[in-house]
Amino acid sequence: MKIAIIGTGNVGGALATSWARAGHEILLGVRDTQQFKGGELLQNLNTSVHTIESATAQADVILVATPPQVAEELVQSFGNVDGKIIIDSTNAVRTKPEHYPTAFHAFEALTRAEVVKCFNTTGFENMQNPDYGHTRLDLFMAGNSARAKAVAAQLAKDAGFEYCYDFGGSDRVELLEKFALSWINLAIFQGMGRDIGFKLVRR
Repeated sequence: MKIAIIGTGNVGGALATSWARAGHEILLGVRDTQQFKGGELLQNLNTSVHTIESATAQADVILVATPPQVAEELVQSFGNVDGKIIIDSTNAVRTKPEHYPTAFHAFEALTRAEVVKCFNTTGFENMQNPDYGHTRLDLFMAGNSARAKAVAAQLAKDAGFEYCYDFGGSDRVELLEKFALSWINLAIFQGMGRDIGFKLVRR
């Protein structure tokens, strides 16, 4: 797959590296192609840098790993993304888009892309390596597009996660963002550290 990464910080960088290693073509979409965070990612195989509009035009899938409040502005930079898949990995915990409860809802309302919420419920360290030796962590997703969910589930596996569970439709996106707060609470506020993660078990 051709994957545009919008937001080349910790989360975007971790997934760009994992997906490049899995054989996907990575298109880093940045505002300034000469100076941008995550320049070291260009050392990865199958990775190149582009303007945001150029990256999204070439990509099949667009990962957004930016602060959520810039979602409405980002849409203006995307160009035509009709029919493409947008994976929203943001969490509107402290800030959110001006006119929408989450970045997901902004993308769903302002584009004709198929949008899925995923890669938002754990820290970037777990995206770099979700393998805990005895088990691999799980991920979770939400949204109305079955096609976008299928792609997100496959990309979760390509990043090393065991399984990606379906939280439900677009009406479960805000719940999934609140679920992310559980990891933040345990890892940061309760002092457990960032090397913890979620695994669904069944009897």
